[in-house]
Amino acid sequence: MAIDAAHPVPPVLPRLAGKDQVPPHVPRELIRSAGITTGADFLAAPHDFMAALHRNYPPIFYDVNDFCNAWQLIKHEDALFALRHPEYFSNEGATPFPRDPNDYFYFIPIEIDPPHHRKYRNIVDPLFSPQGVLKLEGLIRQRARDLLDEFAGRGECEFTTAFGRPLPVSVFLDIMGLPQNMRDTFVNWAVDLLHAPDRATMGRAMANIVKYIKEAIAEKRAHPDEGVVSRIAHAAPGGQPLSEKEVFGFVIFLFIGGLDTVFATMNNIWLWLARNPERCKEIIARPNDIDDVVEELLRRWSVTFSGRVVAQDMELRGVKLKKGDRITCVLPACNFDPEVFPNPTEVNFDRPRKTMLAFTVGVHSCMGGHLARLEVKIALQEWLKRIPVFSVRPDAKIIYRPGGVVGPETVPLVWSLPA
Repeated sequence: MAIDAAHPVPPVLPRLAGKDQVPPHVPRELIRSAGITTGADFLAAPHDFMAALHRNYPPIFYDVNDFCNAWQLIKHEDALFALRHPEYFSNEGATPFPRDPNDYFYFIPIEIDPPHHRKYRNIVDPLFSPQGVLKLEGLIRQRARDLLDEFAGRGECEFTTAFGRPLPVSVFLDIMGLPQNMRDTFVNWAVDLLHAPDRATMGRAMANIVKYIKEAIAEKRAHPDEGVVSRIAHAAPGGQPLSEKEVFGFVIFLFIGGLDTVFATMNNIWLWLARNPERCKEIIARPNDIDDVVEELLRRWSVTFSGRVVAQDMELRGVKLKKGDRITCVLPACNFDPEVFPNPTEVNFDRPRKTMLAFTVGVHSCMGGHLARLEVKIALQEWLKRIPVFSVRPDAKIIYRPGGVVGPETVPLVWSLPA
């Protein structure tokens, strides 16, 4: 749908919620209340739950909940089609984050459909391309080593706060040109926005983020630097400077997207490694296969979902979708599709390479995908050099928070120190 990002207005799109707000064209036999991201069964073991969707649910079903009713796509083929065809599945209004209708903005470029989204991607793609992120390898590796120096000799750590969060978030703040001393505050805002059980808490978190980002943009306009915030604030694609709303919508989207997903991914991976020490030995024994290792771990422990709005009436697998319907590509479930990934819950470092959907695909593929791969790769290499064998603390209780990024809240680890 064509929109004017320089003069944003709230889209007239319904956000239906609850059993009494099911459109009449939805067949009753396809209505479910699966509890994806919020239900007790999901939160007990989220990835196992999403793998089991292929046994327990139709390929396409209409999920009803108190937050937002939507069609759920769990087949790899269907998600590929939706993500690659914006003429049928629009991004306008597809994100769930609350915004002040009197100070509305679009999240850029995720809510901008082709062809207009490309001018925004071109501003930052050189920084996040495979060649661009390789320039950060030395920085990432040194940060990983510095963090390990702080706790490797203790024999224990809470992985999230000691390594999993500070490594990718610190690198992200360096790239953005934002202050490191605000790291934990930023993360707390992102957690409230992405994992709060109610829209009021989400709204307060968004208000804090909005206020800060506006101040940061103003500061970068006055004092330019090499960071992404400054780059966007001073961008002029085609010789036309971005409007205030465009700059803000672009910066805030990157800010939110960069604070939670990589450390949630690392939490999942390190929890699995702690429970499977023989796989740590396998990774160590296969240093030349590290890229295949990372790709398989990202497939097995992908953490996000991708929403769209149906742009025109259509059918998918014989299911009638109407313009304005919301859909969610359940990306972790798609990565468990047994028709594409045989024995999908098995971690197989020799698995034939297929398109995996941890970072989506198509024109809206994740800008930070190459950076995330590099961060996970370096984190594995540096950690396993120092701590090759580790386990979950025996009394630990692993808890998953509700929300659109799936990962354990804490991962307490222990290991033996050399005699």
